[in-house]
Amino acid sequence: MDNNDTQQDTDMEQPPVYDDPAYAVLVAVRGIIRAANVQSKWVAKTCGLTTPQVVILQAVQDLGEVTSARVAEQVELSPATVATVMDRLEKRDLIERYRSDKDRRIVHSRLTAFGQQALGKAPPLVNEKFTDAFSLLAIGDQRKVVHTLEEVAKMLDVGDSDVEPNFDLGPPVAHPEKP
Repeated sequence: MDNNDTQQDTDMEQPPVYDDPAYAVLVAVRGIIRAANVQSKWVAKTCGLTTPQVVILQAVQDLGEVTSARVAEQVELSPATVATVMDRLEKRDLIERYRSDKDRRIVHSRLTAFGQQALGKAPPLVNEKFTDAFSLLAIGDQRKVVHTLEEVAKMLDVGDSDVEPNFDLGPPVAHPEKP
């Protein structure tokens, strides 16, 4: 093996260097998005639910009988996106909605038995490789990573833009067997 081969091997191991740090952040964010998309497809294939559907079902379970506005706050999606996803979940009999006895204008949601079963079959939303590596970090380093990603998310936030991606794309997946 000559010196040239060794140099090529070393170059391949090093991440690319960008003159513009903001562009480097964009490249890193794209990598995160790509990994999240791969995991999301695996989740949908495994349990028949999209990642946003699982996240919203989990929020409804965690919060109990809850309004869609409260779910939207919990999962950090727009109320319109949450309402669309919850409409699909209701059509699949995974949640039920009902009006408050105290104020008929308020609509609550709760998991059905079928929704609890579907949520129980859902795989982890974060891949195991990441979870294992992240758990090896010191608690302080974990907090730094979370804080830094939160800061990046704030910097990338589109605010009150009318354009929000639809996080529940595609036709509904086949209805899993009822309990």
